[in-house]
Amino acid sequence: MRHTKNETTTQTLTRLITALDKQQPVTITYTKSDGSVTIRTIEIFNVIVSNAGDILVRAMDRETGEMRSFRIDRIEAYTVHRTAYVIERPAADTRESRTVGLATVTVLYPIDLPITARIDLLADALAA
Repeated sequence: MRHTKNETTTQTLTRLITALDKQQPVTITYTKSDGSVTIRTIEIFNVIVSNAGDILVRAMDRETGEMRSFRIDRIEAYTVHRTAYVIERPAADTRESRTVGLATVTVLYPIDLPITARIDLLADALAA
């Protein structure tokens, strides 16, 4: 288990995007907006930046089977598993998959770039 307080946001983001690339589920310890702590196993399918500048991990929650968003700064700890995804993601044209008020950072997914280059692109996009 990795504790996010012991690593930079870039390191955390790099490991989560690597899990996304390899389609490996991640168990996170997450602090909700009301201050309660929850443990979830998720299957990440996107990383976006909100209009407020928060980095969000969009993922399928294995417990509920629903699509969820998690702010990266509220993830306290995480474990990347070596197993594969098991939940099918909703089709792109469904109402729930449309995000309103969020800016997608498309620079994360030029798949021919190594993960570190994608992280650098994200950092540049956030700075702009």
